[in-house]
Amino acid sequence: MSVQPAPQGVPAPGSAVPSATGPRQVAAHREAVEALLRTWFAAQPPARETIPLASAAGRILAAEVRAPGNLPPFTNSQMDGYAVHSPDLAAARDRPGTPGTVRLAIAAPIPAGRAAPPLLPGTAAPVMTGAMLPEGADAVVPIEACTPDYFLPEAEGTVAVPADIPAGQFVRRAGSDIGAGTPALPAGTLLGPLQLGLLAALGLDRITVRARPRVLLLTTGDEVVEPGRPLGPGQIHDANTTLLRSSLEEAGAEVLRSRILADSPEEFIDRLRADLAADAPDLVLTSGGISKGAYEVVRQGLAAQDVDFLSVAMQPGGPQGIGTVEGVPFLGFPGNPVSSLVSFEMFLRPALTAVTGAPWPRAEVPARLTAPLGSPAGKHQVRRGRYTAGTVEPVGGPGSHLVHALASSNALISVPVGTEHLAAGSEVTVLLLE
Repeated sequence: MSVQPAPQGVPAPGSAVPSATGPRQVAAHREAVEALLRTWFAAQPPARETIPLASAAGRILAAEVRAPGNLPPFTNSQMDGYAVHSPDLAAARDRPGTPGTVRLAIAAPIPAGRAAPPLLPGTAAPVMTGAMLPEGADAVVPIEACTPDYFLPEAEGTVAVPADIPAGQFVRRAGSDIGAGTPALPAGTLLGPLQLGLLAALGLDRITVRARPRVLLLTTGDEVVEPGRPLGPGQIHDANTTLLRSSLEEAGAEVLRSRILADSPEEFIDRLRADLAADAPDLVLTSGGISKGAYEVVRQGLAAQDVDFLSVAMQPGGPQGIGTVEGVPFLGFPGNPVSSLVSFEMFLRPALTAVTGAPWPRAEVPARLTAPLGSPAGKHQVRRGRYTAGTVEPVGGPGSHLVHALASSNALISVPVGTEHLAAGSEVTVLLLE
C-alpha cells in the first residue's frame, strides 16, 4: 500500500505541530540527540567482550588495566656506550693531580637480548642501547665521550672515560616507566595507536572492551535503487546507505542491518518491528521520509510512536526526527545524501563521542575563506570545503544533492545564524573530516 497524502491544512500523522518560536537551533538539537543516547546507555550499559589487541583500535576499554609487570622489565642502557661503576670514577676524580679521564679495562660486551655478567671493579663493559645493565654498574658513558670513540673488535685493552660521570646517567631503571600493579589505562579509554603500544609493551595480547553501539540503518523510497541495479524512470541509486553505514562504522558503531524499504507505512513499521525483535539495536537510524511532503513513509509509519518530526534551523539538514520506537532511540535524517551526512556530523557523531567515548572528536579550526559565501536568513548553513593550511575553499553550491562536491571536500564550513554574507578572507570555523 502506498502512502496517502494528508488532507490540506491537516498535519500528517506523526508530525510535530510547528513551534510558535520557530525551528529548533542547531545546538539545542545536538543536546537533544546526546540526551536521547545518554538516557538509553545509562539504562542499557554496553556489554563487554575480550578481543585480540590487534583488533582493538578505536574501541573503548571496559575496565581499568594495571601493569602486569615492570616497564621496562629490567634495568638497561639508554644508549650505546660503556657500563661503568661510578665509585671507580669518583675515586680517581678525588685523587690529587688526576686528569679529567679515567682509564678502565674493557670487559666483555653486552648485546641487547642477553643476560649480563656482573661488572668487575675497575672495568667498563661495552653495552648496546636497550641491553641489560650488569650487576655492579650504575651509569653509562656514551661511546662518543670515550677514547677511543668506537668499540674495539675484542674485549681487550682499555678505554678512557670522563671522570665526572654521575651515578644513574643514561640508565633506565626497571619500572621507571610504569611499575608492576600500577594503573596503566583507566576504564573508558579510547584505544588509539599510543594506548595500544603501551598495552603491547606490557605483554598483553587480548583486552576487554565495551561492545560497539548497535545501529539499525534503514533507507526509504520507491525511487531509491541499490547500486549495481538498473534504474527505472524517476529512480536514483542509493548513496545514503553506503554514506551512513561507512560513517557509522568509522565512528565505532556496528551496523546490524541496512536495507531499503518501499514507500509503504504499513510495510515500514512491520519490517522495523521485526528487525527490532531480531537485532536488539541501541539506535534506529533512517534516511528519507520525514519532511512535510504528502508521501513521507517514516513520518506516517511512526505516527503512533514517541517521535517528534521537526525543523532545525540548519541548511542542509533542516528536517529531523527524534524520539523512541518501541522504546529504542530513533533518529530520522533527511533523504538527500549531503543532508544525511551533515546531520550525522553535526548531531550523531558528536553525541556518540560524548556518550560512549568513541570516536575521536572532529577537529574544529579557524580558516580564511578563499571566496565569498552567502547564507539564508535564520539558518546555520553548513557548506562543503577544501581546507589547506589555514584557508578553506568552498566546494560546490549549497544544494543537498551535490555528492561530487561532498567527495571533493575534506571539511565542513559553518556559517552561523545571523551571518548572511561573508567576503573572501573572512574567518570561519571549519570541521575537519580527515
